[in-house]
Amino acid sequence: MSGSRATYGNRAAPGGALKTFFRSWAGGRAHTPTADHVEDKLIAGMQLARTILGLVAAVWLVAAYPLSGGGQKFVLGKLLELAFSCGILAVGSIISVTAFLVASTPDRRRDFAGRLRRPISAALMLAAGPVFIWLSVETLKGDLINGEDLKDLFSAFAGPGIICTVLAFLALAIGWLAALAVLLGSSVYTLLATYACVFTCFMARDVHQLLPALISPLLVWSLFAFQMFNGPDVAAPPEVLYTFMLGGPLSVTALSVWEVRRLRIRHGITLRAALGH
Repeated sequence: MSGSRATYGNRAAPGGALKTFFRSWAGGRAHTPTADHVEDKLIAGMQLARTILGLVAAVWLVAAYPLSGGGQKFVLGKLLELAFSCGILAVGSIISVTAFLVASTPDRRRDFAGRLRRPISAALMLAAGPVFIWLSVETLKGDLINGEDLKDLFSAFAGPGIICTVLAFLALAIGWLAALAVLLGSSVYTLLATYACVFTCFMARDVHQLLPALISPLLVWSLFAFQMFNGPDVAAPPEVLYTFMLGGPLSVTALSVWEVRRLRIRHGITLRAALGH
């Protein structure tokens, strides 16, 4: 698909405000600088610059060329890609964290295990959204409870008759409206939670600062393969389209390599030291 998809690999603003909210939402404060977690303004600035350039390029591409399909197909494609990104990051984060735990020394393993609270909380909070969506849809369909069930319930207290029927109707109407509100709210919640999980790499940085830089290339190259399989969003010339499609993965990969190198040279944060060897 188009280069507008390349922005998901970055972990900096404009998702910064949402990331801060989601971090506190998952139960904790932002990290203070330690041997494993440093605040490097140059790294944050480079991530921000790449994000802004990616967004500007994506908006220009969509504005300059007509959509391959309709607007509805474009939006659905974006939602599908966001879900795909979340799935890739979830698998990548699980594999990376597991590898860290297995390869690290016992002392470091206990330390890493103690840092898993917020990543696990983020995953559980994300999973809660689809659960509430399913419950609300089942309620609206009448599969969880229907009018006859409510009439039987109220007849045990008020007895059969018009009062029982009115109470059942009121309860069913209130329940339907509540389910509709839950469906709308949980849909927005799921979208925001998915976006936050993608931007924070499921808070892998809480385990170790190197993890997001190691996971991000997996995401962007997986998205590139997804784009190749799914087709372009816009009817752009091939040279323009493939430049944008490759620009995201190449820039995110280069930025991740540079970030790992800077953390090693500037702050002494290395994979070997992280594992305790």
